[in-house]
Amino acid sequence: MSTDGWKNFGRYGADRDPGNIHGKIALGRALEDAVERMIIEGGIKSPPSTRRGLTARMRYLMSHKGGREALADAGVTATPATLRAWTKGTRHPRPANQEAVDTAYWTLRARNVLNNPAILKAHLNRDGRGTKVEIHPINQQVVDEPRRRDNLRIRTVQVRYVWDDAVDALAAGDADTLEGIWDDIIADLDSDWGAYTYVSHIGLGA
Repeated sequence: MSTDGWKNFGRYGADRDPGNIHGKIALGRALEDAVERMIIEGGIKSPPSTRRGLTARMRYLMSHKGGREALADAGVTATPATLRAWTKGTRHPRPANQEAVDTAYWTLRARNVLNNPAILKAHLNRDGRGTKVEIHPINQQVVDEPRRRDNLRIRTVQVRYVWDDAVDALAAGDADTLEGIWDDIIADLDSDWGAYTYVSHIGLGA
């Protein structure tokens, strides 16, 4: 597929695969994946069925704003005295309440991470070192054979200085800004940069 074909995506059949998407969309999805990894990988590892796992969750819930509400929303109806006992580890709830505490914990943790974009920005900026972006080209098999670019390969680039704007754009649903950021990222490639306007996947090394 010639470079000109990327200006009119789909002219030669690239849109036959719904996995071939504009880089701004793939970038947004990659950022969402990074948030999800932060929520899970930075969370409590011990299961709620253990004393350590339960008390860690209860301490988080009882010490953060919205924790009691998250417990109530998850179906926990225990008295304040019982909640304190769970937090101290002197009592252990039944399995149904263990599961509810776990649900409340992850709900609140996700909310706190999402409501604090500075955490994700710092995670991606890495004190100025930036984040590695892995760019997968579109699936060429759906493109009309004379226009295929079978020589395209996965490209990797270390990206700096764009992450604050990218996170803000994701939070605001600002696709235009994400498109501009994506154009800046692929501009660091060689003269084939236009072939990566549309991609099949973007991975972030963060």
